Amino acid sequence: MASIAKRAKCSLQNEFCYPCPPQVMAILPLPSSDSNAARNPADEVLSAFLDWCEKVDVKLSSKVYISKEGTVSGYGMLAREDIDEGEVLFSVPRKVLLNHETTSIHTLLEKENLSLQSPSGWVPLLMSLLYEYTNEKSHWKPYFSLWMDFKGLEHPMFWSEQERAKLLQGTGIPEAVATDLINIQKEYNTIVLPFMKSHPTLFDPKKHTLELYKKLVAFVMAYSFQDPPEDEDDEDDKDPNPPMMVPMADILNHVANHNANLEFTPECLKMVSVRKISQGEEVFNTYGQMANWQLLHMYGFVEPYPGNINEAADIQMSTMHKAAVLGTKSEAERKFVTEKWDLLCKLEMVGEEGAFVIGLTEVLTEEELFTTLKVLTMSAEEFEDYKENEDWEEVEDDEEVSSMTDEIHKLKLPWKQLLHSSAELTLASYKTDLKADEHLITNPEAYSKLSQREQTSLQVRYGQKKILHQLLDLTK
Repeated sequence: MASIAKRAKCSLQNEFCYPCPPQVMAILPLPSSDSNAARNPADEVLSAFLDWCEKVDVKLSSKVYISKEGTVSGYGMLAREDIDEGEVLFSVPRKVLLNHETTSIHTLLEKENLSLQSPSGWVPLLMSLLYEYTNEKSHWKPYFSLWMDFKGLEHPMFWSEQERAKLLQGTGIPEAVATDLINIQKEYNTIVLPFMKSHPTLFDPKKHTLELYKKLVAFVMAYSFQDPPEDEDDEDDKDPNPPMMVPMADILNHVANHNANLEFTPECLKMVSVRKISQGEEVFNTYGQMANWQLLHMYGFVEPYPGNINEAADIQMSTMHKAAVLGTKSEAERKFVTEKWDLLCKLEMVGEEGAFVIGLTEVLTEEELFTTLKVLTMSAEEFEDYKENEDWEEVEDDEEVSSMTDEIHKLKLPWKQLLHSSAELTLASYKTDLKADEHLITNPEAYSKLSQREQTSLQVRYGQKKILHQLLDLTK
């Protein structure tokens, strides 16, 4: 699809590690307590998947097993016995990964590569998924069977526009989803559909519909991985590696305080414990340092408050511009704010689609925020000196400000006032206030009466508002 809307950079990547050492591992059945589960169709699907894993040489440690019981959501991995830090829980050979190079139509995709180029870089994988998912003889059929027509996808892109507006206004998600849907449809109509029509023996637009394409986009958003860049220093300068599906790895659920990491080697991908995991404990991977709005937007779930240590709130850069304009008293002052804003845009410190990101304990966009506060609160004389200074892009040492939110109260008074006003404007964009959300989230009876979507939306709103109110307190 075309560029997925997002505010903060996120990654599913980990650093390269050394090749997998030899391991004595085997695919094991579920624990004896689940021995009758094979009679259940859902567990027959899991058994077929595990049999397939064994055939393709996916190695699963005897210390873990897959189940739907005892997990936070759906299928997950649990510890059959105590696991020490650094143990390999499973390894997946690269030949088992599903991407544009391993699909059975890889020759065609390579030949037609130029016609499949898009801003997202996802089209080759999505074409692979369209073909393999609808092919009864696909090598990956046991893998796809786990997803049951993608009915469990809870991304807001599958909610109605009215539901998104009602539950998520102010969070940034409705705007991100609207951009996603426009880009998905554009990519399907301009790239995917012409390609399918050129290859009618492989694709049928009546079967490979826009709706299926949307589900596969969500599937890639939620479950794909990317190889890390060869040189971490070049990560920001180069396009990311294309996404790929990693059977077994995508079964693991996410928490910020995870206990396992996926490591990449030339031969395989392997899940390694990063701390001791007790018997019966669920094994959690991490999808990256992501706030709840990002988790809901890209994966369809959230971490209940206060579990997400990566929670963050955004103040749109345009909101701070608006706050600065509202603080003026004359047309001349408004023009001066515009002049300073234009300079910040030229500096690429701000943009109409950008946001200042405030975490639980730090400002994640420190340079952008403090430079913007500094420039927008300058007097005319200070602004002229600033423009004439050859080092005007850098904040002088004696004016550097700690990025920790508990240090924000040390800001100069005009900076604090502008930041305070920006936080107030951001809070005003929500349909509910903190008190109303707090009543629901702290009242088990009231919370239990909410639908799943109402609960996840509440968690997103509440986490953001708590941070914004903390910011208000620090800037009084």
